[in-house]
Amino acid sequence: MNNLLDQNLAIKDKKVLLRVDLNVPMKDGAITETSRIEKIIPTIKLLIEKQAKIIILSHIGRPKGKIVEGMSLEPISKKLASLLNKEVLFNKNIINENTLSEVNKIPNGSVMMLENIRFNEGEESNESEFSKKLSNLGNIYVNDAFSCSHRAHASIEGITKHIPSYFGLQINEEINALKKITSEIKKPITLIIGGSKISTKIKIINNLIKKFNNIIIVGGMANTMLKHTGSKVGKSICENDCEILIKKILENSNKYNCKITCPVDVVVSKSLENKGKDKDINEIDDNEMILDIGPKTISSIEKIINNSNTVLWNGPAGYFENPNFQNGTKKILEIISKKTKKDKIFSVAGGGETVAAINKFKKLDSFTFVSTAGGAFLEYLEGKTLPGIKALNQNV
Repeated sequence: MNNLLDQNLAIKDKKVLLRVDLNVPMKDGAITETSRIEKIIPTIKLLIEKQAKIIILSHIGRPKGKIVEGMSLEPISKKLASLLNKEVLFNKNIINENTLSEVNKIPNGSVMMLENIRFNEGEESNESEFSKKLSNLGNIYVNDAFSCSHRAHASIEGITKHIPSYFGLQINEEINALKKITSEIKKPITLIIGGSKISTKIKIINNLIKKFNNIIIVGGMANTMLKHTGSKVGKSICENDCEILIKKILENSNKYNCKITCPVDVVVSKSLENKGKDKDINEIDDNEMILDIGPKTISSIEKIINNSNTVLWNGPAGYFENPNFQNGTKKILEIISKKTKKDKIFSVAGGGETVAAINKFKKLDSFTFVSTAGGAFLEYLEGKTLPGIKALNQNV
């Protein structure tokens, strides 16, 4: 990356438009989780140190070009000020004819946050005129919002056509981590993938099966695999009409020499309220649900991870939100954590439920990298070109 924000970039006196993702969870006007705010601090501090004038662009929610009460960034600007221990000016108007003069007034080393960029009609539709209006507010543009870079929006893609544009520190860290599991791979490499539907993850599997040595399928996805390979799954979450998808997975497994591992034993129950019991996959009754993986499967997964140099995890092993069925997910976390610390393997985790599980069991520091990028993370794993990343690469 030749257009990477770093110490050598001369930005003193420059107005820097910094696109970040501050779409944090809120309840009754209060921020309930701050990791996305914390992650942008290094980039902002570098810009302050370089005596730039920082104008933050971000969004929360989906207001669809209208001003929506409860979707203002003002509470987030106050939290950012607290974390920076520095005043963050807040411009509460949508972008209009006065915004440029207001931005021009801020001194070097200052931070101003503009109101929710999605309150503006031209943002999500990526209107050229709005992109140009945005670019006129600054001298350079920095994208530090990987989690938004799968959207071809004005503040992500359109703006780069009108202004010198750079990768931020956080987005660079995310891309470097993902390269190590998609292109710059240290093998053997293992994917642990879960979730309720195999149809929603098939593109990831089809892309990574060509590069990975092992794919371990857990969760509801495994139920579908088991059913279509002849096992009974009782009342478990399961997709029908997936024969073609599964046949393709198995064919590609042989073609690319990637071993597919599914559970050999599971934890079942007749209801979510009762504790489960371990059963081999050929012993499941019609009135039982598969809700977690069993001890034999956990042991098999441990052996595979212990023989890996790189591990990617996306999707829990079972219904981990319920203490009765959290053991499989918790054990996978512990195994990866131990291997990462002991042997310094490269471990990456991502996806909403996966990150929720990591936070629940307080294992955030146990991985080499944890992605909170959601949809952008998944699309990257599918092999898609993200509009925001493509735009930055074309701006060199």
